[in-house]
Amino acid sequence: MPGLNKAEIKLFKKLNTPAKIQDFLETIPFNFEKGGETCMSPRRVLKNNRAHCMEGAMLAAAILKFQGHAPLLIDLRAHKKDQDHAIAVFKINGKWGAISKTNHIVLRYREPVYDSVRQLVMSFFHEYFLDDGKKTLRSYTNPINLSKFDKKNWITSTEDLWYIDEYLNKAPHIPVLNKTQTASLRSADPIEIKAGKLTVWPARR
Repeated sequence: MPGLNKAEIKLFKKLNTPAKIQDFLETIPFNFEKGGETCMSPRRVLKNNRAHCMEGAMLAAAILKFQGHAPLLIDLRAHKKDQDHAIAVFKINGKWGAISKTNHIVLRYREPVYDSVRQLVMSFFHEYFLDDGKKTLRSYTNPINLSKFDKKNWITSTEDLWYIDEYLNKAPHIPVLNKTQTASLRSADPIEIKAGKLTVWPARR
């Protein structure tokens, strides 16, 4: 891949499976955006050693691209009271899996065992809830290939990649529920809510 420096190439070569990419993402501190909102490129994530879900997903997609996979992202859209989530997805032996950067016990890596994108997305449904237990996942995009942004050098850019974030937000989203299903949802159990509050990285003051 053009534009990568020697250190990036060495790292990307080492991360030659989705599981290794996920393991590497786990070592990067979470980006709490204390200095303002960011949408850093993969190069800037590596330089600054921090990432939130979107930034982690783009870094994972960049490494997947280096390894010969399509750099695919899916936007998971939540109820307006909750936050959306981005995942990098991949396909191995006809099955879908996902790489995810999160600071919580939920919405994490998915093994490539899902027959369809919808199956993969719905595996996140029951753990996608607010502090009050209300389940909030509402829709998702089909996989979006970030290769469409190669001319903008999205992997090595020194600028924030807000144009990718905007593209995902404007992309058609597929509902996961109808109104009847939404109205009859059961809240998460108290033990699930308690577990969901576990975090990897403490928020920096």
